[in-house]
Amino acid sequence: MRNAFYDAALSLKAGRDKALEGDKSGAVTSFDKCIRELKELPPERTRDVLLAHSYLAKYQTMALEDKSNRRAQESLHYGVSYARSTRDPLARAIAEECLSGLDIAL
Repeated sequence: MRNAFYDAALSLKAGRDKALEGDKSGAVTSFDKCIRELKELPPERTRDVLLAHSYLAKYQTMALEDKSNRRAQESLHYGVSYARSTRDPLARAIAEECLSGLDIAL
């Protein structure tokens, strides 16, 4: 299972790198790949922390152009939900940051 987490983390990193380079489409594709890889694994804290980070990163990338985008809002919803359930401090901080512009509390 370690290899699966490592592969998912590489997809997450690739998505973040592409987002920084300005390749929004490539970033979203990498985040989606990461999410698919993680959804195939049984639920556990590490998986859920990575899912929180993946969904929130996807939201941040998509929200740069349009925060009201349905797919972006769906990613935010899932990301916040995973951040709440895992209690990962970094994921919760990112979720708070994402929500701060929407006048919603975590």
